Amino acid sequence: MSFSSLTSACSSLGSSSVQLGFHSNSLDGVLFSSSKGRKLALKRFNVSCSSSSDPLLVKAAKGYPVSRPPAWMMRQAGRYMAVYRKLAEKYPSFRERSETTDLVVKISLQPWEAFRPDGVIIFSDILTPLPAFGVPFDIEEVRGPVIQSPIRSEEQLKVLHPIDLEKLQFVGESLKILRKEVGDHAAVLGFVGAPWTIATYIVEGGTTRTYTTIKSMCHTAPHVLRALLSHLTQAIADYIIFQVESGAHCIQIFDSWGGQLPPHVWEHWSEPYIKEIVSLVRSKCPETPIVLYINGNGGLLERMKGTGVDVIGLDWTVDMEDGRRRLGSEISVQGNVDPAYLFSPLPALTDEIQRVVKCAGPRGHILNLGHGVLVGTPEEAVAHFFEVTRSLTYDISFQNRSLEEPKLVV
Repeated sequence: MSFSSLTSACSSLGSSSVQLGFHSNSLDGVLFSSSKGRKLALKRFNVSCSSSSDPLLVKAAKGYPVSRPPAWMMRQAGRYMAVYRKLAEKYPSFRERSETTDLVVKISLQPWEAFRPDGVIIFSDILTPLPAFGVPFDIEEVRGPVIQSPIRSEEQLKVLHPIDLEKLQFVGESLKILRKEVGDHAAVLGFVGAPWTIATYIVEGGTTRTYTTIKSMCHTAPHVLRALLSHLTQAIADYIIFQVESGAHCIQIFDSWGGQLPPHVWEHWSEPYIKEIVSLVRSKCPETPIVLYINGNGGLLERMKGTGVDVIGLDWTVDMEDGRRRLGSEISVQGNVDPAYLFSPLPALTDEIQRVVKCAGPRGHILNLGHGVLVGTPEEAVAHFFEVTRSLTYDISFQNRSLEEPKLVV
């Protein structure tokens, strides 16, 4: 893609324009060794105020001026990495890998040590907290997550109880260690599933392609579904606050299956519960940025903004320029390179990164994929993604201008 065509691709931004420069720089900061066997002084983190020492990603999430877009990838730790596959051979159980502090820390740091992203997300799962409030689950090799006793009636609701955070100490300890290891060189990211998405597993008994059981409950047993979603809302809010107090700089809410709902149904059965979570978290952690990501969110962008989150994650099917125009410049965005570009020739990946960054504008953008890293993704492409991002610079003089044609300087 030529620079002229790149400029024309985003010539009518609804947000601030961006002038990008490119320079060569090496990986800054120091490499941190694995935490295995190390004893660190762990503490509860102060979450009451922001600081000029906030990591780049946190500043961008809050819409503050930054020198370049921060970048991380959903599923940036996982099976595409050879070191992860080698570790998984030794520890074949996913739950052991994601619920053992030493393994969680080691896996979370693998992409940090290899690529130096601006965000280090804890290696975990959106279902991890379920047993802590009364919903045991297993993960089977073929079927994936399985819940042997789905909740579909008032009687079955009785198994639920307030979340017992003592059962999630491995999450808290992992976040504390990650915060110590990474310091202020990158943001430590925690995450949760949204109530609707978690409820799909609890009601359906696992993964599903149709969501017929839970969708029918909206009409056949709405009181049961509302009670379940309300319980999940409080549990998830408590879990987020626990993660922040354990060291997470930023939290992402995954409403992974919210995109399976028609927009007016999502507005009724998902949005209010996410909004309540945001309100509860804000009361305890007012300076912690919250990101909301929904797969297939093209029809939901304006409604997502109504939840009160700080950042909207765009999937790769949404044009970044269109997303910016629809959301406005007062909220930050995240995304949204198609994960398949990581299988393309590296120059094509470079062009797409530049296009997305240019369309997003110089304020309030966190560069990411539009979905998680795909299995089989070449590690050299992931390395290139972060190298290109580090080579970008915003022209600060352009950051407060608007409706001006973006310029690209080499």
